[in-house]
Amino acid sequence: MDERAELLLAYDDELRTEAEVREAEAVDRLGPLFVARFAGGRGFVSYRDLGGATAGRIGELVAEVARRFAADGRVVEAEWKTRGHDAAPGLHEALLAHGFVPEDPESIMIGEATKLAVDVELPPGVVIRRVVEEREVRAASAMQDEVFGGPVSEARADELLRKLTRGDGVEEWVAEVDGRFVSAGRIEPVPGTRFAGIWGGATREEWRGRGIYRALTSARARSALAQGKTHITSDSTEFSRPILERSGFVKVSTTTPYVWRR
Repeated sequence: MDERAELLLAYDDELRTEAEVREAEAVDRLGPLFVARFAGGRGFVSYRDLGGATAGRIGELVAEVARRFAADGRVVEAEWKTRGHDAAPGLHEALLAHGFVPEDPESIMIGEATKLAVDVELPPGVVIRRVVEEREVRAASAMQDEVFGGPVSEARADELLRKLTRGDGVEEWVAEVDGRFVSAGRIEPVPGTRFAGIWGGATREEWRGRGIYRALTSARARSALAQGKTHITSDSTEFSRPILERSGFVKVSTTTPYVWRR
């Protein structure tokens, strides 16, 4: 088995199903699916695979998931996270038919944390540090919302604050220039696995290409190693994928979120 196949198997075995819904307020089983509801009214669907289901059966599963989310008034937004390597006949068509809208696909990148935990020269005046105070966490979250092109979301900031106060190793890191955050991202160790995920990496356009994202990633990788995690996973945009590839990370698959909104 080559490196990509080994890493993809580890991804499927360790980072799907229970690992994706461990923080949920409620989880129901529906065939191979884990149908979850998180704080803040967010629904989520996870599975190891679809068990060889036919297009007809997949259509039935999607219809039932859509019905459950629609019937639960607490759910305002839900995500069905597809993976490019899954055998899923008819899934795209069924999701579209039931109101799920695809967002941009991302690359699933995996590699050893030590490959990222390197010294990076920063532009003058740039400081990389961890933020823990509510005011700074909210400011970092707002900056990330702006970079990703969406409205500033207090709900996302609230969710980030909840993650940071659980005491299970989740951290938010920023790059700061003269008191202004120009890049931010978090690290999330996955309990019971060798992995930590790096999420939310966002850098203001005028500060890209200067090593800031690499330095921010290095800080998070060092934190992961200190917490006993040997591997890093990331759902990467086309901005961050090449940076991780140059560090020796492997693209094992793709992921496309399909989002339903009330």
